[in-house]
This record gives sequence, structure tokens and C-alpha cells, in this order.
Amino acid sequence: MVLRLYGMDFATCTKRVRVVLEELGVAYELVPVDILAGAQHADAHRAKQPFGQIPYIEDDDGLVLFESRAICRYLALRYGGAALGLVPEAGDIAATARFEQAASIETSNFDPYASGLAYENVFKVK
Repeated sequence: MVLRLYGMDFATCTKRVRVVLEELGVAYELVPVDILAGAQHADAHRAKQPFGQIPYIEDDDGLVLFESRAICRYLALRYGGAALGLVPEAGDIAATARFEQAASIETSNFDPYASGLAYENVFKVK
């Protein structure tokens, strides 16, 4: 089975995961979830993603994982992202701490503003 990414091509969090998949050269199938029609709230979707959001993945080992940043870290760790500089080398505690610090800054101080701009300029009905 090829890794499946459930999401929408234009959605920011789906794009975040796709960038990592492409960077790592991981084969995957994008399974569209029509969030404009509310497909993310269907029982079948919520069975895999209980918050009714996108994206989530199903990998070839049967792992189901949601939350785009967690997915990206998992992919980087599983598919050799340390060699590409996407995550720290295993066992480097200081590098891991700096990585977590940067990830926290991105989540708390960058993403809310960038997401707000994207909503206002791309998604908001004018």
C-alpha cells in the first residue's frame, strides 16, 4: 500500500505535509476530502480524525496519524529526514531542543499571523 494523505490540495496543512513528502521522495496518494462540502465531518472521516479536520495519513504499516506537524515529524524520522537536515540526528539532545524551540516559535508566533493573512487574502469570501 502506498502512503495515503487525506486532505485538500489547496489547504495549508495538507501542503505542509506534501512539502515534506516531496522533499523526502516518499510515494503517496492524495485522497481528496471535500472540506467545502463538509466531508471532514462524515463519520468515516471522524473515525480516523476525531476533530473533523484535515490532513491525516494512513501509512503502509496501517498507522493513522493526524495533525500536520506531527505527521511531518513522523515522516522525517521514518524516511531519513535527518540526513536532509529536516530533523536532528537521533541522540543529539541539544539539537533536538533547538528544533523543538523553533517548532514552538513557528506554531505560536508565526502560524497564527500567516494563517490569518492567508484566510483574509485567499479564503475569505469578498
